[in-house]
Amino acid sequence: MFDLANFLPYLLNRAGARLAIAWTHESRQLGVALQEWRVLAALLSHQPQRMSELAAMTTIDRTTLSRLVSRMEENGLVTRGRSGEDGREVQIELTENGVKVTNGLLPMASRYETTALEGFTPAEAKAFKQMLKRVFDNLDRL
Repeated sequence: MFDLANFLPYLLNRAGARLAIAWTHESRQLGVALQEWRVLAALLSHQPQRMSELAAMTTIDRTTLSRLVSRMEENGLVTRGRSGEDGREVQIELTENGVKVTNGLLPMASRYETTALEGFTPAEAKAFKQMLKRVFDNLDRL
């Protein structure tokens, strides 16, 4: 018999939806949507990034990402320029304001991770993250 409560896609979606709803509610006052946070966090980890790299890292399709980056550029969070390696490629970087906004959101992001992993030992949390990365990689085969 099918058990939805133990079906992995359902569990992943449920956890992700709960995080997204809470994040959206809390970050609304800060003016940074969840997808914008993903872009900011990805760029804080490594910049500049080509649009294709940023799309892969954030799992945002390139068309949506292009519109999102345009809005973020208008809001002074990122800049867009041509790659020195390949003039056809667009590179995205955080502005000083983008770095400031992202750093301001890090405590909230850390609190969300801490809350989500409450009750896990450090070893369990590490193993769980590794397993989620494997699940993500496995799903490339679909």
